[in-house]
Amino acid sequence: VQIKQLLDVGTQTLLVPMVQNADEAREAVRATRYPPAGIRGVGSALARASRWNRIPDYLQKANDQMCVLVQIETREAMKNLPQILDVEGVDGVFIGPADLSADMGYAGNPQHPEVQAAIEQAIVQIREAGKAPGILIANEQLAKRYLELGALFVAVGVDTILLARAAEALAARFGAQATAIKPDVY
Repeated sequence: VQIKQLLDVGTQTLLVPMVQNADEAREAVRATRYPPAGIRGVGSALARASRWNRIPDYLQKANDQMCVLVQIETREAMKNLPQILDVEGVDGVFIGPADLSADMGYAGNPQHPEVQAAIEQAIVQIREAGKAPGILIANEQLAKRYLELGALFVAVGVDTILLARAAEALAARFGAQATAIKPDVY
């Protein structure tokens, strides 16, 4: 139900988390497509995405323009990656290194060599299948390595963390000045 609601307001790209196998990937794609290709409800006259039924051939255009990215975050998903990549309508695969490292027994350590080997192998596999590999990693060296391997979208920061760090830096700068002026005030 939530996928339909997101699509009806105009979302054209979805990242579906925790996809474990080809069946789940297929269901994710089906949820984004109008019949007969999928199960998306056809109430397009009521949908903002269709500009309230003002876009000619909207149903076909929506099916054609949809981008489905599935997120793989476990050993099971990695094992099933070849079958996931065979699912028509899966445009890309986003690798979740934090959950993957935890599932592999290295919680909090996505830079562990075994985790890195799995990620690198997956990126190559995804590219070879003609799909878009993606990942989130704050480590700049790893981000560059993933791009070299063929990752097409690499997120290198999280908005809330970036905002928190900027706020901390600003507070530290002004806190230092305030302390220098009047030591007992902070």
